[in-house]
Amino acid sequence: MKFTSKYKTKIGIIVFAIIPILALVQGCQKPDLLTESDVNEWYSGGNQTAFVTGSGAYSQMFSGLSEQKTEIHEVGDLAFEAIFNSDETQRNYGLGPLYNNVSCISCHVGDGRGKAPASGENLSSLLIRISIPGTDIHGGPNPVPNFGGQLQQRAIFGAPHEADVNVSYTEQQFTFDDGEIYSLRKPNYTLVSSYMSLPSNLLISPRMASPVFGLGLLENIDDNDILKNVDENDANGDGISGKVNMVWDAQKQHLALGKFGWKAGQPNIIQQSAGAYNQDMGITSFIFPEESTLGQIQNNFSKNKKEISDSLLFSVAYYIKTLAVPGRRKADDAIVKQGKQLFLNANCNSCHVRYFQTKTDLYYPELSNQKIFPYTDLLLHDMGDGLKDDRPDFKANGFEWRTSPLWGIGLSKIVNGHNNFLHDGRARNFTEAIMWHAGEAEKSKQKFAKMTKAERTALLKFLESL
Repeated sequence: MKFTSKYKTKIGIIVFAIIPILALVQGCQKPDLLTESDVNEWYSGGNQTAFVTGSGAYSQMFSGLSEQKTEIHEVGDLAFEAIFNSDETQRNYGLGPLYNNVSCISCHVGDGRGKAPASGENLSSLLIRISIPGTDIHGGPNPVPNFGGQLQQRAIFGAPHEADVNVSYTEQQFTFDDGEIYSLRKPNYTLVSSYMSLPSNLLISPRMASPVFGLGLLENIDDNDILKNVDENDANGDGISGKVNMVWDAQKQHLALGKFGWKAGQPNIIQQSAGAYNQDMGITSFIFPEESTLGQIQNNFSKNKKEISDSLLFSVAYYIKTLAVPGRRKADDAIVKQGKQLFLNANCNSCHVRYFQTKTDLYYPELSNQKIFPYTDLLLHDMGDGLKDDRPDFKANGFEWRTSPLWGIGLSKIVNGHNNFLHDGRARNFTEAIMWHAGEAEKSKQKFAKMTKAERTALLKFLESL
């Protein structure tokens, strides 16, 4: 069976190698005069770079896929956009009994990032992870009795939802060394109207939906290459002590290196996808066959059967795995180049590592041996008191977060209509995101704060070009 979707038409407008060279030719510098590093920087995702700058920038398919693989990608695309329901007579049945949203695309709008709720607004693309002190049998977060490991604020008809979430913000002004004023807002979360009493030692961690493009390339980075950047005891004395998270692989039944999620709590794309179906929508699969409501009174409303087929789950994971990375814009601009150098001078690249080479994968040749520029080390770092959630997640403590990839970040406003950054979306622009950094990033933040207005602008222009 063949499927048609928006990607059939997109294929014709994606240009994977010509556009950046044309841009250079039209500029003041010829391609053959550029260094290898400059040329590579246009191709953030190696051969899997898409030079599309509109609202579909995060939704481009890999180049070079066979007709069969293209169809699998498109099946996954349709499933990613499918709206689930609780009516057994309808397609996409299986929603709930508890859930946060009704489709993948509802949170990952345009395959991009979620939006932080305004004060008093209901949660949509931000969820609340919960636990109590201690660990589960695999060393992960300890679930809350009668609530589990994630708060679901919505429920199907007849089932009581777990609680509501009230969000408010406290705003405070600060001043750069040159006198320019900036503001930071701190979110406050209150859980109310819970169907049962919540424990007094409850730990909460808000998590905003992250972009899903380029994840296949990150997954295909060899674990050993990630381990090369580990410096847990800061042996080199630079103040940066990244470490890996070792998390439970539900399929292989052993601990594995975590790569995905805000605290690197998932080892691979398919488990990340299955976990989102299970926790965010109440959809069971062969990886997580039990409802998220197991042990709770809401479980009486479940049908206790697998609600997404193996093939469809694999198709969704393949869709995510084969989403291309947006290419750089204005990488040869003088101010952008200045900003890049300031970024490096501030030592931001100690965590936001510029590039990796993906490993050889016979099953996925499209992902193999690509020089990519994700600007992440995929490691955990202490981000300081201001960003702490006090909630451990396997080896990640309450101060630690995985370094977020920066590729494509300059198109967030175009794709998602906002620039909400960090794990809970508290930052409303690049400047706020930088100034929330502390802990291991304190020295880099202070270097940014001491820059002149023109230098800060140049660094921000560099981020906009990614």
